[in-house]
This record gives sequence, structure tokens and C-alpha cells, in this order.
Amino acid sequence: MNKIPFGPTYEEMLHPETIDPAVRAQALKVKNDNELDPINLFNINWKDEHNRVHKIVLPPQLTGVEANIVVLLGKYFPSGSHKVGPAYATLIEGCIDRTILPGVHTILGPSTGNFGIGVSYICNLMKYDAIVIMPDNMSKERYDRIRRYGAKLDLTPGTESDVILTLQRTYELKKDPKNRPLAQFELMPNYRFHRHVTGHSAIEAVQGIGNGRIACFTSAPGSAGTLAAGDAIKEAFPEAKIAALEPYECSTLTDGGRGQHRIEGIGDKMCTLIHNVLTTDFVVQIKDDDCVRGLKVLHDGAAILVEMGVKPEIAEAMKDLFGVSGVCNILGAIKMAKHLRLGPGDNVVTIATDGYDRYDSVLTDLRRRVLEIEPFVLRRWARDIFLKTEATDIADYRSWTMKEKLFAQKEQDWLPFGYSKEYLEAMKKMNFWDDEYAKIREYDARIIKERSSKS
Repeated sequence: MNKIPFGPTYEEMLHPETIDPAVRAQALKVKNDNELDPINLFNINWKDEHNRVHKIVLPPQLTGVEANIVVLLGKYFPSGSHKVGPAYATLIEGCIDRTILPGVHTILGPSTGNFGIGVSYICNLMKYDAIVIMPDNMSKERYDRIRRYGAKLDLTPGTESDVILTLQRTYELKKDPKNRPLAQFELMPNYRFHRHVTGHSAIEAVQGIGNGRIACFTSAPGSAGTLAAGDAIKEAFPEAKIAALEPYECSTLTDGGRGQHRIEGIGDKMCTLIHNVLTTDFVVQIKDDDCVRGLKVLHDGAAILVEMGVKPEIAEAMKDLFGVSGVCNILGAIKMAKHLRLGPGDNVVTIATDGYDRYDSVLTDLRRRVLEIEPFVLRRWARDIFLKTEATDIADYRSWTMKEKLFAQKEQDWLPFGYSKEYLEAMKKMNFWDDEYAKIREYDARIIKERSSKS
């Protein structure tokens, strides 16, 4: 095999057309044939082979709103989820800083699934040992894929809502100096990746759609990395609103609620350290079973969607594009389109973190929990979950009083992990976040230099 460069820069992940043409061609060639070829590092981006953003504009017959709901599709990333991006960004920054050394350090990946899969995958490509720390009640498909990529699993009790236990376990394991955490909830490469790569890809995605602007961006915060895309969006479109979505059953950001829920990948009973609450305008609650049942409609109800007026080819295409959190993000986009009274020229952008491939066991559990899932039931779910979604359970967080609530939550969550009050106070000014984002220029230059030395 040809000698592989060190890995992409942030700018190359945003604009893969700027990658050396020979490297880009080779990466695209192996993308579907050999996912464990290290050159797949250069497939970490939102783009297809024609450098167009992978996306779908949802049909209004499904959403029931006039606004265009544009969904960026994470399933086309290597490993099947966009979480591989922040996993790579965090590891490559550690390599550049010489805080993570090959053959010396073992990588820790606290996660509820997709980030852990991304860590396992990236460590396989970059030849690091990895341990993924995650709750023991996530979907079977997540565990299987992590093991397939070669990482060890260290399971903590509980579900999505108990991710704080994975953090505590990570802090325990990192007492061993050979262990280095890729701590998605607290390390800024996650923020940098999404602000630069996801945010600007979202801006590209709406060109030629509606008025070409973004009126609202919705995303459920797991680590809150994806929400950082909103910072880039607000730079381009200052009028844009950013909505953070969380489970109705675990309404931590809304009112401190800390219940259990079924939306894997979000709602982690905390305000994460990298969540820039300065740019969060709304917090929206989504019911967990609506997301699971909505996934059932999209995956198994193509004929019913056609009855509703969706084109057959679109109904078929949507079967495998989304996971449970993707449906959550779609429902949040519908709610916000109604709340903001958006029209046919307006665009709401959201994210599908992954695809259906890791949720078959979730629908198996749904069949166990529900007495019957006949076509007439799916018809009712399609109407009630999508078309009849109401602009309810939406909290306005634009005032400083409301933002202080989130800062207080962040202090409660992160002071116990050793972060100083001064550091948390610094996050109350936008220049903190802008300065962190600006570091991509330095890292890109250092990646290029390191890459050249290995060529």
C-alpha cells in the first residue's frame, strides 16, 4: 500500500476537495471496500465523492410544515456516525501536542455509543489500544461494533441517563498514567470540529434551498459538540436561532430533571463542559417513545408514508437514514418551525448522527413493549408523531437570567471533576469560545508539518 499521510486537517475535513487528489481518490476507492484501511481518515467529512454535503430535505407531507427541514446525514462517515470526527480531532491534537504517544498510551473513550464506536475505529486506524467506557444497557449493535474495531469495553451500570458514571469511571482509570482519555464532554477538539466542519457544512447544505439562509438549527446535546455548529451558523446568519433538544423524561437543562429515557446519544443528566450556552436560544423537550415509534414509522412504514403523499423513492430512501436521536432532532426541527412560524422560504437545519444500522434491537424491544404494531397503528403514529407535533415544551433561554441557570448547572456538574470556578466563569464571555476555535489554524499548520515529516 502507498505511504499514508498523517491524517486530515480541520480545513480538509471541511473541504475534502483540498486534499491531495491522489490521496482523496484512494480514500474514496477504499471507503466501502476496506473500512479499516488507514487512508479512511481522509473520508472524515460531510461530503460525497462530488464534494456535496450528504443531506435530505424532508418532504412537507411528513413534517406538516412549510419550512424546509434539511437533515445532514452522519451515516456516511467512516464507522457510520459523525462522532468519528471529534474522536479523530481529539486524538490528533493529542498526538501533535505529544500528550498521546503511540505504543505508550491507551485511549479511554467515555461514551453512550457512537463516540465510543468512533474512538474504537480511529484507534484501530491509528494503531492505539482503546478502552470504551459506557453504560451496560445500550443497544447490542453498539457493543458489537466497538468490539469488532478492537477496543475493550468497560461497562458501567445504567442507561443513557447514567453517563455521569462513565465519567467517574474514566477519571478513575486515568489515574494510571498510561491511560489518556478522549473526553468528549470536556475537551475542546470536539467543539472545534463541529464549529468548523459541521457548522460550515450546514451553511453549504442550504445553498439553493429556500432563501439560502438558516433560520434555526436544532440538535440534542449528548456531549453538546454538535451544538457548536450553531456558533458558525450564527456568525453567518446572526438572526438564526439555536435550539438544544433534550428528553422530556430527562429534562436536565429545562428544570434539573434527571429521569431515565430511551433516546441513545442525548440527555446525559448534565450541562456538558463544552456546551456554549451563550449561543443556545431555546431548550426543547422531546418525548422518548415518540422518537422510537417515529423510527419504526420511517423504517417499516414506507407504504404508509406514500399514502400520506411522500414520493415512493423518498419513502424508501428514508428507511435507513436515521437512528433514534436523528428522529429526535427532526421532531425538534418541526417544533421550532411551528414555534417560529417559519414559511416556505425558511430553512431549519438539523443532524442525523447515525443511521438505522445500530437500532434493530431497539425496534425489537419496541415490539416487546407494544401490544400490536399493525399498519393502522403505524398510520396513527405517523400522524400523531410527525404531522401533529405541537410547539410545546419549549423554553426561551435568550435572557441572561436563563443562561445563568445553565451556568449554575455547569458549575454543579464540573466543579467536582476538578475544574476551577475561574475557568467556568471565563466561559461566560464569547471571546473564550472564539479563542478556542481559533486554535484550529495552529493545529492545521502543525498537522501539515508533521505529515510532511512522515511522507
